[in-house]
Amino acid sequence: MPRAPLTVPAIVRFWIPLAGTWLMMAVEGPLIAAVVARLPDARENLAAYGVAFAFGLILESPVVMLLSAALALVEDRASYLTLRRFGYGLSAGMSVLMGIVVLPPVFNGLSGLLALPAEVQELTHGALVWLLPWPAAIGYRRFKQGMLIRHGFTGRVAYGTMLRLAAMAGTAIGLAAVTSVSGAHIGAIALSAGVVAEAVAAGWMARRAVRALDDGPGPARRRLTMRQTATFYVPLALTSILTMGIQPLVTFFMGQSRMAVESLAVLPVLTGLTFVFRCLGLSFQEAALALLGPRMEQYRPLRTFAFMLAVGTSAGLGLIAYSPMAVVWFQGASGLSAGLTALAVPPLQVMLPLPALSVWLSFQRSILVAARRPTAITWASSAELATISAILWIGIHLFDAVGVMSAAVALVIGRLLTNAWLVTPCWRATAPART
Repeated sequence: MPRAPLTVPAIVRFWIPLAGTWLMMAVEGPLIAAVVARLPDARENLAAYGVAFAFGLILESPVVMLLSAALALVEDRASYLTLRRFGYGLSAGMSVLMGIVVLPPVFNGLSGLLALPAEVQELTHGALVWLLPWPAAIGYRRFKQGMLIRHGFTGRVAYGTMLRLAAMAGTAIGLAAVTSVSGAHIGAIALSAGVVAEAVAAGWMARRAVRALDDGPGPARRRLTMRQTATFYVPLALTSILTMGIQPLVTFFMGQSRMAVESLAVLPVLTGLTFVFRCLGLSFQEAALALLGPRMEQYRPLRTFAFMLAVGTSAGLGLIAYSPMAVVWFQGASGLSAGLTALAVPPLQVMLPLPALSVWLSFQRSILVAARRPTAITWASSAELATISAILWIGIHLFDAVGVMSAAVALVIGRLLTNAWLVTPCWRATAPART
Protein backbone atom coordinates (compact mmCIF):
# COMPACT_ATOMS: atom_id res chain seq x y z
CA MET A 1 0.00 0.00 0.00
CA PRO A 2 1.18 3.57 -0.63
CA ARG A 3 3.40 5.17 2.01
CA ALA A 4 3.17 8.77 0.80
CA PRO A 5 0.29 10.79 2.27
CA LEU A 6 -2.92 9.85 0.53
CA THR A 7 -5.04 12.42 -1.27
CA VAL A 8 -8.80 12.30 -1.54
CA PRO A 9 -8.60 11.49 -5.30
CA ALA A 10 -6.25 8.58 -4.54
CA ILE A 11 -8.63 7.22 -1.92
CA VAL A 12 -11.55 7.58 -4.32
CA ARG A 13 -9.71 5.67 -7.06
CA PHE A 14 -9.00 2.77 -4.72
CA TRP A 15 -12.44 2.82 -3.09
CA ILE A 16 -14.74 3.40 -6.05
CA PRO A 17 -14.63 -0.18 -7.42
CA LEU A 18 -15.48 -1.47 -3.94
CA ALA A 19 -18.28 1.06 -3.66
CA GLY A 20 -19.56 -0.09 -7.03
CA THR A 21 -19.45 -3.68 -5.79
CA TRP A 22 -21.54 -2.86 -2.74
CA LEU A 23 -23.94 -0.73 -4.77
CA MET A 24 -24.55 -3.64 -7.11
CA MET A 25 -25.19 -5.87 -4.11
CA ALA A 26 -27.55 -3.21 -2.77
CA VAL A 27 -29.56 -3.38 -5.97
CA GLU A 28 -30.22 -7.08 -5.33
CA GLY A 29 -32.70 -6.54 -2.50
CA PRO A 30 -34.92 -3.97 -4.22
CA LEU A 31 -34.76 -5.89 -7.52
CA ILE A 32 -35.85 -9.20 -6.02
CA ALA A 33 -38.47 -7.49 -3.86
CA ALA A 34 -39.83 -5.77 -6.99
CA VAL A 35 -40.11 -9.13 -8.76
CA VAL A 36 -41.78 -10.80 -5.77
CA ALA A 37 -44.17 -7.86 -5.28
CA ARG A 38 -45.53 -8.36 -8.81
CA LEU A 39 -46.31 -12.06 -8.34
CA PRO A 40 -49.40 -13.66 -6.74
CA ASP A 41 -49.81 -13.42 -2.94
CA ALA A 42 -47.24 -10.64 -2.82
CA ARG A 43 -47.72 -9.74 0.83
CA GLU A 44 -47.15 -13.27 2.15
CA ASN A 45 -44.26 -13.95 -0.24
CA LEU A 46 -42.50 -10.68 0.60
CA ALA A 47 -42.81 -11.50 4.27
CA ALA A 48 -41.50 -15.06 3.76
CA TYR A 49 -38.62 -13.86 1.61
CA GLY A 50 -37.66 -11.33 4.26
CA VAL A 51 -37.70 -13.98 7.02
CA ALA A 52 -35.70 -16.50 4.96
CA PHE A 53 -33.17 -13.81 4.07
CA ALA A 54 -32.81 -12.98 7.76
CA PHE A 55 -32.16 -16.66 8.57
CA GLY A 56 -29.63 -16.83 5.75
CA LEU A 57 -27.78 -13.78 7.01
CA ILE A 58 -27.32 -15.12 10.51
CA LEU A 59 -26.17 -18.53 9.24
CA GLU A 60 -23.59 -17.05 6.86
CA SER A 61 -22.43 -14.35 9.28
CA PRO A 62 -19.42 -16.20 10.77
CA VAL A 63 -17.70 -16.45 7.37
CA VAL A 64 -18.21 -12.85 6.24
CA MET A 65 -15.14 -11.54 8.10
CA LEU A 66 -12.79 -13.78 6.10
CA LEU A 67 -12.24 -10.79 3.83
CA SER A 68 -11.02 -8.62 6.72
CA ALA A 69 -8.94 -11.50 8.04
CA ALA A 70 -7.23 -11.90 4.68
CA LEU A 71 -6.37 -8.20 4.63
CA ALA A 72 -5.03 -8.23 8.18
CA LEU A 73 -3.29 -11.62 8.42
CA VAL A 74 -2.07 -12.78 5.01
CA GLU A 75 1.54 -11.67 4.54
CA ASP A 76 3.05 -14.64 2.69
CA ARG A 77 2.16 -18.03 1.28
CA ALA A 78 2.39 -19.79 4.65
CA SER A 79 -0.08 -17.41 6.32
CA TYR A 80 -2.34 -17.67 3.26
CA LEU A 81 -2.44 -21.46 3.56
CA THR A 82 -3.13 -21.28 7.29
CA LEU A 83 -6.04 -18.87 6.85
CA ARG A 84 -7.33 -20.90 3.90
CA ARG A 85 -7.51 -24.05 6.01
CA PHE A 86 -9.26 -22.14 8.76
CA GLY A 87 -11.67 -20.40 6.39
CA TYR A 88 -12.63 -23.46 4.40
CA GLY A 89 -13.22 -25.44 7.59
CA LEU A 90 -15.41 -22.68 8.99
CA SER A 91 -17.41 -22.43 5.74
CA ALA A 92 -17.98 -26.19 5.69
CA GLY A 93 -19.14 -26.13 9.30
CA MET A 94 -21.66 -23.37 8.66
CA SER A 95 -22.99 -25.25 5.62
CA VAL A 96 -23.63 -28.30 7.82
CA LEU A 97 -25.37 -26.10 10.40
CA MET A 98 -27.62 -24.60 7.73
CA GLY A 99 -28.52 -28.11 6.58
CA ILE A 100 -29.57 -28.92 10.14
CA VAL A 101 -31.68 -25.77 10.42
CA VAL A 102 -33.76 -26.63 7.35
CA LEU A 103 -34.71 -30.04 8.77
CA PRO A 104 -38.47 -29.76 9.37
CA PRO A 105 -38.44 -30.46 13.14
CA VAL A 106 -35.68 -27.90 13.71
CA PHE A 107 -37.17 -25.28 11.41
CA ASN A 108 -40.66 -25.70 12.84
CA GLY A 109 -39.31 -25.12 16.32
CA LEU A 110 -37.45 -21.96 15.27
CA SER A 111 -40.33 -20.55 13.24
CA GLY A 112 -42.65 -21.20 16.18
CA LEU A 113 -40.57 -18.73 18.19
CA LEU A 114 -41.26 -16.11 15.51
CA ALA A 115 -45.01 -16.70 15.68
CA LEU A 116 -45.22 -16.68 11.89
CA PRO A 117 -48.59 -17.16 10.19
CA ALA A 118 -48.89 -20.66 8.73
CA GLU A 119 -48.79 -19.53 5.10
CA VAL A 120 -45.66 -17.45 5.69
CA GLN A 121 -43.96 -20.29 7.59
CA GLU A 122 -44.38 -22.77 4.75
CA LEU A 123 -43.07 -20.34 2.15
CA THR A 124 -40.13 -19.41 4.39
CA HIS A 125 -39.01 -23.03 4.80
CA GLY A 126 -38.93 -23.62 1.05
CA ALA A 127 -37.01 -20.40 0.47
CA LEU A 128 -34.44 -21.32 3.13
CA VAL A 129 -33.84 -24.70 1.47
CA TRP A 130 -32.87 -22.85 -1.72
CA LEU A 131 -30.37 -20.79 0.29
CA LEU A 132 -28.35 -23.87 1.32
CA PRO A 133 -25.36 -22.98 -0.95
CA TRP A 134 -24.92 -19.63 0.80
CA PRO A 135 -22.38 -20.27 3.61
CA ALA A 136 -19.84 -22.17 1.52
CA ALA A 137 -20.11 -19.87 -1.49
CA ILE A 138 -19.92 -16.68 0.56
CA GLY A 139 -17.02 -17.86 2.72
CA TYR A 140 -14.97 -18.83 -0.33
CA ARG A 141 -15.85 -15.61 -2.13
CA ARG A 142 -15.00 -13.31 0.79
CA PHE A 143 -11.62 -15.00 1.32
CA LYS A 144 -10.67 -14.65 -2.34
CA GLN A 145 -11.92 -11.05 -2.46
CA GLY A 146 -9.65 -10.24 0.47
CA MET A 147 -6.70 -11.45 -1.58
CA LEU A 148 -7.78 -9.32 -4.54
CA ILE A 149 -8.15 -6.17 -2.44
CA ARG A 150 -4.85 -6.79 -0.65
CA HIS A 151 -3.05 -6.74 -3.99
CA GLY A 152 -4.90 -3.69 -5.28
CA PHE A 153 -7.18 -5.56 -7.68
CA THR A 154 -10.34 -3.81 -6.52
CA GLY A 155 -11.64 -3.61 -10.07
CA ARG A 156 -11.75 -7.39 -10.29
CA VAL A 157 -13.94 -7.50 -7.21
CA ALA A 158 -16.39 -5.24 -9.04
CA TYR A 159 -16.31 -7.48 -12.14
CA GLY A 160 -17.26 -10.47 -10.03
CA THR A 161 -20.18 -8.63 -8.52
CA MET A 162 -21.39 -7.60 -11.97
CA LEU A 163 -21.54 -11.29 -12.83
CA ARG A 164 -23.38 -11.99 -9.57
CA LEU A 165 -25.98 -9.31 -10.26
CA ALA A 166 -26.50 -10.53 -13.82
CA ALA A 167 -26.93 -14.15 -12.69
CA MET A 168 -29.31 -13.14 -9.92
CA ALA A 169 -31.43 -10.82 -12.08
CA GLY A 170 -31.57 -13.27 -14.97
CA THR A 171 -32.64 -16.10 -12.68
CA ALA A 172 -35.32 -14.06 -10.90
CA ILE A 173 -36.82 -12.54 -14.03
CA GLY A 174 -36.61 -15.79 -15.99
CA LEU A 175 -38.29 -17.89 -13.31
CA ALA A 176 -41.00 -15.28 -12.80
CA ALA A 177 -41.70 -15.20 -16.53
CA VAL A 178 -41.81 -18.91 -17.36
CA THR A 179 -42.71 -20.75 -14.13
CA SER A 180 -45.37 -20.69 -11.44
CA VAL A 181 -42.85 -20.95 -8.58
CA SER A 182 -43.83 -18.82 -5.60
CA GLY A 183 -42.21 -15.42 -5.26
CA ALA A 184 -40.32 -16.20 -2.02
CA HIS A 185 -38.74 -19.28 -3.60
CA ILE A 186 -37.81 -17.38 -6.75
CA GLY A 187 -36.05 -14.77 -4.64
CA ALA A 188 -34.04 -17.40 -2.75
CA ILE A 189 -33.09 -19.32 -5.91
CA ALA A 190 -31.91 -16.09 -7.53
CA LEU A 191 -29.78 -15.13 -4.52
CA SER A 192 -28.07 -18.53 -4.48
CA ALA A 193 -27.41 -18.44 -8.22
CA GLY A 194 -25.78 -15.03 -7.86
CA VAL A 195 -23.43 -15.86 -4.97
CA VAL A 196 -22.29 -19.15 -6.54
CA ALA A 197 -21.49 -17.39 -9.83
CA GLU A 198 -19.52 -14.69 -8.01
CA ALA A 199 -17.62 -17.23 -5.90
CA VAL A 200 -16.43 -19.07 -9.00
CA ALA A 201 -15.36 -15.80 -10.62
CA ALA A 202 -13.53 -14.58 -7.49
CA GLY A 203 -11.54 -17.79 -7.22
CA TRP A 204 -10.48 -17.59 -10.85
CA MET A 205 -9.51 -13.90 -10.69
CA ALA A 206 -7.54 -14.30 -7.44
CA ARG A 207 -5.03 -16.74 -8.94
CA ARG A 208 -2.53 -13.99 -9.78
CA ALA A 209 -2.75 -12.50 -6.28
CA VAL A 210 -2.07 -15.91 -4.72
CA ARG A 211 0.88 -16.58 -7.02
CA ALA A 212 2.38 -13.21 -6.04
CA LEU A 213 2.74 -14.22 -2.37
CA ASP A 214 6.21 -14.80 -0.93
CA ASP A 215 7.09 -18.40 -0.14
CA GLY A 216 7.45 -17.93 3.60
CA PRO A 217 7.72 -15.48 6.48
CA GLY A 218 10.69 -13.14 6.46
CA PRO A 219 13.18 -12.93 9.32
CA ALA A 220 11.11 -10.23 11.09
CA ARG A 221 7.85 -12.19 10.92
CA ARG A 222 6.68 -15.25 12.79
CA ARG A 223 4.74 -18.02 11.10
CA LEU A 224 0.97 -17.66 11.53
CA THR A 225 -0.54 -20.57 13.44
CA MET A 226 -4.09 -21.88 13.52
CA ARG A 227 -4.31 -20.89 17.17
CA GLN A 228 -3.33 -17.29 16.38
CA THR A 229 -5.79 -17.25 13.50
CA ALA A 230 -8.64 -18.45 15.70
CA THR A 231 -7.74 -15.98 18.47
CA PHE A 232 -7.86 -13.12 15.99
CA TYR A 233 -10.91 -14.33 14.08
CA VAL A 234 -13.32 -15.39 16.83
CA PRO A 235 -14.09 -11.80 17.98
CA LEU A 236 -14.64 -10.83 14.33
CA ALA A 237 -16.98 -13.76 13.79
CA LEU A 238 -18.90 -12.92 16.95
CA THR A 239 -19.19 -9.34 15.76
CA SER A 240 -20.56 -10.50 12.42
CA ILE A 241 -23.03 -12.86 14.11
CA LEU A 242 -24.23 -10.08 16.40
CA THR A 243 -24.50 -7.57 13.56
CA MET A 244 -26.31 -9.88 11.18
CA GLY A 245 -28.41 -11.17 14.03
CA ILE A 246 -30.06 -7.79 14.17
CA GLN A 247 -32.35 -8.51 11.23
CA PRO A 248 -33.62 -11.87 12.58
CA LEU A 249 -34.11 -10.15 15.93
CA VAL A 250 -36.15 -7.40 14.32
CA THR A 251 -38.13 -10.03 12.42
CA PHE A 252 -38.83 -11.89 15.67
CA PHE A 253 -40.25 -8.81 17.38
CA MET A 254 -42.22 -7.64 14.35
CA GLY A 255 -43.95 -11.01 14.24
CA GLN A 256 -45.42 -10.10 17.64
CA SER A 257 -46.34 -6.51 16.79
CA ARG A 258 -49.42 -4.71 15.57
CA MET A 259 -49.73 -4.98 11.76
CA ALA A 260 -47.21 -7.86 11.81
CA VAL A 261 -47.61 -9.17 8.26
CA GLU A 262 -47.64 -5.65 6.80
CA SER A 263 -44.47 -4.77 8.71
CA LEU A 264 -42.75 -7.97 7.59
CA ALA A 265 -43.76 -7.24 3.99
CA VAL A 266 -42.43 -3.68 4.10
CA LEU A 267 -39.16 -4.47 5.89
CA PRO A 268 -37.19 -6.04 2.97
CA VAL A 269 -38.15 -3.17 0.69
CA LEU A 270 -37.27 -0.57 3.32
CA THR A 271 -33.94 -2.14 4.24
CA GLY A 272 -33.15 -2.61 0.57
CA LEU A 273 -33.46 1.13 -0.08
CA THR A 274 -31.49 2.21 2.98
CA PHE A 275 -28.82 -0.36 2.15
CA VAL A 276 -28.18 1.43 -1.15
CA PHE A 277 -26.79 4.33 0.90
CA ARG A 278 -25.41 2.37 3.85
CA CYS A 279 -23.40 0.09 1.59
CA LEU A 280 -21.12 2.97 0.60
CA GLY A 281 -20.00 3.12 4.21
CA LEU A 282 -19.63 -0.66 4.39
CA SER A 283 -17.38 -0.64 1.33
CA PHE A 284 -15.22 2.03 2.96
CA GLN A 285 -14.25 -0.41 5.74
CA GLU A 286 -12.47 -2.63 3.21
CA ALA A 287 -10.70 0.30 1.57
CA ALA A 288 -9.64 1.91 4.85
CA LEU A 289 -8.33 -1.38 6.23
CA ALA A 290 -6.18 -1.85 3.13
CA LEU A 291 -4.91 1.76 3.08
CA LEU A 292 -4.36 2.72 6.74
CA GLY A 293 -0.80 1.45 6.88
CA PRO A 294 1.04 -0.49 9.62
CA ARG A 295 1.32 2.59 11.87
CA MET A 296 -1.95 4.27 10.90
CA GLU A 297 0.04 6.77 8.84
CA GLN A 298 -2.90 7.38 6.49
CA TYR A 299 -5.39 7.96 9.30
CA ARG A 300 -5.88 11.70 8.77
CA PRO A 301 -6.68 11.69 5.02
CA LEU A 302 -8.96 8.68 5.48
CA ARG A 303 -10.74 10.47 8.34
CA THR A 304 -11.34 13.48 6.08
CA PHE A 305 -12.76 11.28 3.35
CA ALA A 306 -14.95 9.43 5.86
CA PHE A 307 -16.52 12.70 7.00
CA MET A 308 -17.29 13.71 3.41
CA LEU A 309 -18.77 10.30 2.66
CA ALA A 310 -20.92 10.30 5.81
CA VAL A 311 -22.50 13.66 4.98
CA GLY A 312 -23.07 12.71 1.35
CA THR A 313 -24.74 9.36 2.00
CA SER A 314 -27.26 10.60 4.57
CA ALA A 315 -28.01 13.64 2.41
CA GLY A 316 -28.73 11.33 -0.53
CA LEU A 317 -31.18 9.25 1.50
CA GLY A 318 -32.81 12.45 2.76
CA LEU A 319 -33.54 13.57 -0.80
CA ILE A 320 -35.73 10.48 -1.18
CA ALA A 321 -37.18 10.20 2.32
CA TYR A 322 -38.50 13.76 2.50
CA SER A 323 -39.73 14.18 -1.05
CA PRO A 324 -42.31 12.61 -3.39
CA MET A 325 -39.49 10.36 -4.60
CA ALA A 326 -40.28 8.07 -1.64
CA VAL A 327 -43.72 7.29 -3.04
CA VAL A 328 -42.27 6.87 -6.53
CA TRP A 329 -39.74 4.38 -5.19
CA PHE A 330 -41.99 2.33 -2.93
CA GLN A 331 -45.12 2.30 -5.06
CA GLY A 332 -43.70 2.67 -8.55
CA ALA A 333 -40.30 0.96 -8.55
CA SER A 334 -40.87 -1.56 -5.73
CA GLY A 335 -44.47 -2.37 -6.56
CA LEU A 336 -45.91 -1.87 -3.07
CA SER A 337 -49.57 -1.07 -2.67
CA ALA A 338 -50.65 2.40 -1.61
CA GLY A 339 -51.30 1.14 1.92
CA LEU A 340 -47.88 -0.47 2.30
CA THR A 341 -46.23 2.62 0.81
CA ALA A 342 -47.90 4.83 3.43
CA LEU A 343 -46.60 2.46 6.10
CA ALA A 344 -43.03 2.55 4.74
CA VAL A 345 -42.41 6.30 4.42
CA PRO A 346 -42.36 7.38 8.13
CA PRO A 347 -39.80 4.74 9.22
CA LEU A 348 -37.65 5.63 6.22
CA GLN A 349 -37.52 9.21 7.46
CA VAL A 350 -36.53 8.04 10.94
CA MET A 351 -33.66 6.00 9.43
CA LEU A 352 -32.06 9.04 7.79
CA PRO A 353 -28.94 9.04 10.07
CA LEU A 354 -28.10 5.38 9.38
CA PRO A 355 -25.88 5.91 6.29
CA ALA A 356 -23.67 8.44 8.10
CA LEU A 357 -23.47 6.26 11.18
CA SER A 358 -22.51 3.29 8.97
CA VAL A 359 -19.58 5.22 7.48
CA TRP A 360 -18.42 6.18 10.96
CA LEU A 361 -18.69 2.59 12.20
CA SER A 362 -16.85 1.19 9.18
CA PHE A 363 -13.94 3.55 9.74
CA GLN A 364 -13.84 2.67 13.43
CA ARG A 365 -13.84 -1.04 12.67
CA SER A 366 -11.08 -0.71 10.08
CA ILE A 367 -8.90 1.06 12.66
CA LEU A 368 -9.42 -1.62 15.31
CA VAL A 369 -8.94 -4.56 12.92
CA ALA A 370 -5.74 -2.99 11.55
CA ALA A 371 -4.55 -2.55 15.14
CA ARG A 372 -5.55 -6.19 15.84
CA ARG A 373 -7.94 -5.15 18.60
CA PRO A 374 -11.19 -6.76 17.41
CA THR A 375 -12.56 -7.50 20.89
CA ALA A 376 -13.76 -3.90 21.35
CA ILE A 377 -15.87 -4.27 18.21
CA THR A 378 -17.51 -7.38 19.63
CA TRP A 379 -18.46 -5.65 22.88
CA ALA A 380 -19.88 -2.67 20.99
CA SER A 381 -21.95 -4.97 18.76
CA SER A 382 -23.25 -6.80 21.84
CA ALA A 383 -24.38 -3.48 23.31
CA GLU A 384 -26.08 -2.57 20.03
CA LEU A 385 -28.01 -5.84 19.92
CA ALA A 386 -29.11 -5.48 23.54
CA THR A 387 -30.23 -1.89 22.96
CA ILE A 388 -32.24 -2.79 19.87
CA SER A 389 -33.89 -5.67 21.74
CA ALA A 390 -34.88 -3.45 24.64
CA ILE A 391 -36.31 -0.69 22.45
CA LEU A 392 -38.26 -3.14 20.31
CA TRP A 393 -39.74 -4.85 23.38
CA ILE A 394 -40.75 -1.54 24.92
CA GLY A 395 -42.23 -0.17 21.70
CA ILE A 396 -44.17 -3.30 20.78
CA HIS A 397 -45.26 -4.65 24.17
CA LEU A 398 -45.70 -1.45 26.18
CA PHE A 399 -46.75 1.08 23.55
CA ASP A 400 -48.36 -1.29 21.00
CA ALA A 401 -46.38 0.44 18.25
CA VAL A 402 -46.42 -0.69 14.62
CA GLY A 403 -43.53 -3.13 14.22
CA VAL A 404 -41.69 -1.43 11.37
CA MET A 405 -41.68 1.97 13.11
CA SER A 406 -40.34 0.46 16.32
CA ALA A 407 -37.63 -1.22 14.27
CA ALA A 408 -36.57 2.05 12.64
CA VAL A 409 -36.22 3.83 15.99
CA ALA A 410 -34.34 0.90 17.55
CA LEU A 411 -31.89 0.57 14.67
CA VAL A 412 -30.89 4.24 14.78
CA ILE A 413 -30.44 4.40 18.55
CA GLY A 414 -28.56 1.08 18.63
CA ARG A 415 -26.12 2.15 15.92
CA LEU A 416 -25.47 5.51 17.59
CA LEU A 417 -24.61 3.71 20.83
CA THR A 418 -22.15 1.46 18.97
CA ASN A 419 -20.39 4.45 17.43
CA ALA A 420 -20.07 6.11 20.82
CA TRP A 421 -18.76 2.90 22.43
CA LEU A 422 -15.83 2.67 19.97
CA VAL A 423 -14.61 6.26 20.29
CA THR A 424 -12.17 5.57 23.13
CA PRO A 425 -10.56 2.36 21.73
CA CYS A 426 -10.16 4.03 18.33
CA TRP A 427 -8.54 7.07 19.96
CA ARG A 428 -5.98 4.80 21.62
CA ALA A 429 -5.36 2.76 18.44
CA THR A 430 -4.64 5.86 16.36
CA ALA A 431 -2.16 7.36 18.84
CA PRO A 432 0.81 6.69 16.48
CA ALA A 433 -0.87 8.76 13.75
CA ARG A 434 -1.47 11.68 16.10
CA THR A 435 2.07 11.94 17.51
